[in-house]
Amino acid sequence: MRLALAASPWPVPRSRPFWPGWRFARELPGHGTDAAALQWRFVRGGVFAPRRLATAFGLLSAVSLGVAIGLWLAGVPAVRHLAAAELLLIGGALAVWSRHAGDAETITLAARELSVEHRRGRRTELAAFRAEWVRVEPAHDAQSLLELTGQGRRARVGRYLRPEWRFALAQELRDAVKHECLRPAAQDPQQETRR
Repeated sequence: MRLALAASPWPVPRSRPFWPGWRFARELPGHGTDAAALQWRFVRGGVFAPRRLATAFGLLSAVSLGVAIGLWLAGVPAVRHLAAAELLLIGGALAVWSRHAGDAETITLAARELSVEHRRGRRTELAAFRAEWVRVEPAHDAQSLLELTGQGRRARVGRYLRPEWRFALAQELRDAVKHECLRPAAQDPQQETRR
């Protein structure tokens, strides 16, 4: 048996100018200040976009109606009612399921403020924290949801992230908050004009 080593097919990530090594974050340049902002966005997995869901339902309906029409022409009149009931039940189930197609968590760190937006169905929950006061801790154990606390507020994040990756997200959030707090505060343009 021989062993052969080859170069990795995965591209080597380039270091980012803001802070090297972000695994989950992406930069948002020009977010109201001179410095770039960071954003973490996690979406619910396994949910089709509404357009794809409508296309799948349309194809399923076409096949079901084609079979129903063929059987109806062959002399089975009760198939009309069964096909209609089937399409109503499947359409209703897909409508309920598609309500959560836009579920997402977005964490944004900009201008010494960490904001959390959690969209679930039609509800949106917002929480904002000063970067200097925010704490990032697991809610219960190492693989539970992350709890952001500070200034009497609390938000849990990591619902749409695999449990074994939550610790890495917690470390990344702590590093980003620490880096944001160590960065010199942006000068207010009105104070500069007064001098």
